[in-house]
Amino acid sequence: MKTNPLIQFGNVPITTATLASCLSDVAYPLQKIQLLEADGQIVRLKRGLYVVAHALSRRPYSLPLCANHIYGPSYVSLQWALRHYGLIPERVFMITSVTTKRSRSFSNALGTFSYYQVGAGYFPIGIRSQAEEGVNSLIATPEKALCDTILHDRYVPQQSMKGLIQYLEEDIRFDMDALSDFDVSQVEACASMGRKENILTNLVKLIKRL
Repeated sequence: MKTNPLIQFGNVPITTATLASCLSDVAYPLQKIQLLEADGQIVRLKRGLYVVAHALSRRPYSLPLCANHIYGPSYVSLQWALRHYGLIPERVFMITSVTTKRSRSFSNALGTFSYYQVGAGYFPIGIRSQAEEGVNSLIATPEKALCDTILHDRYVPQQSMKGLIQYLEEDIRFDMDALSDFDVSQVEACASMGRKENILTNLVKLIKRL
């Protein structure tokens, strides 16, 4: 029995061109791709980008890897990353990422993927490659994920240390004990980029107290 050629891709996102190349024996590969999607063998992430369905690949979807591929350069961060690290208690249903390109949002069968723009100098601070579900994806460190959340949240207080603590404890219900393990140099690097410098400097002071 012939093995389905789609299985070779596992849970790695694939482009229309890659799909077409493995369907070279088909007279009309683009029509075949449409049929594969209609049949539920592949899932559309966005126009021209797919992932093999879990029922066929037998591999769990990697949401961070899908997020990296849907819009880049980008890395998963903000509330999704904070929840991933167990730093906030609430479940997060939107896969949130940071990019140097303009902010955008994509919805597909796997969920909603949102991307928030930051400056090119700030972007590379605190990114790690994470191995999960048999693949590697780019995700913010805990320190960068918190800084990204603060920068994106328009309601964060700008000056008061008391206000910062209230924001962390009450607004996002952050695990304050985790701050003692933070690499303060990453927060300092984020603060040096100039956006919300006062509040990130207060975060540096808070970490150094612990």
